[in-house]
Amino acid sequence: MSTIYIVGTPIGNLEDLTFRAFNTLRKVDFVLAEDTRKTKILLDRYEIKKPLISYYQHSKISKIEYIIDLLKSGKDLALVTDAGTPGISDPGNYLLEKIWEEKERGLDVKIVPIPGASSLTSILSVCGFPTDDFLFLGFLPKKKGKETLLKGLVNEKRTIVFFESPHRIIKILENIEKYLGNIEVVVGRELTKKFEEIIRGKLSNVIEQLKKKNQKGEFVVVLNNR
Repeated sequence: MSTIYIVGTPIGNLEDLTFRAFNTLRKVDFVLAEDTRKTKILLDRYEIKKPLISYYQHSKISKIEYIIDLLKSGKDLALVTDAGTPGISDPGNYLLEKIWEEKERGLDVKIVPIPGASSLTSILSVCGFPTDDFLFLGFLPKKKGKETLLKGLVNEKRTIVFFESPHRIIKILENIEKYLGNIEVVVGRELTKKFEEIIRGKLSNVIEQLKKKNQKGEFVVVLNNR
């Protein structure tokens, strides 16, 4: 039996790699990486020497077939993303879908999650909003469907979480204020990294604060619509 490990890696601070993730990366035959250059930085930090195979959003079907062939030959693999957990707003979920399909056809493979750092749970842990029930939206639509989505959140009473890029963060928060009003929000930027920043307040105040800053790094946003 072969095994593919879905390994959560640090979202910024390399010291957040877990012991279990470290031991897993050391023992597998190959590491599947979204960006082999970024993954090599992590592996070099922990003196892990493993062959890297590139797997990213636009990988061809032939690459997936090659990965499945490795599993069929009994190789153990670790799938990692650039930061965080593979399969969460990440192309790894398509690969896993194909592996599950092969497993249903008789492929003798074990699929094992190795938990790690997550910007989603990190921001929820400090937001101060109800987290017993929340709605995760990943990245919001860039154009088509965005307005419909925001209108549909008007009566949503759960805490809402989503990811956003630096060049869209101001505009999307302004759109949210337009549809949901001046609700409370928490915005996290560059979580676990040197310039980590977490801002909490009414939407209008947070927008004004962000306009005074350089919009760099990845953002994760929490809305309190209760």
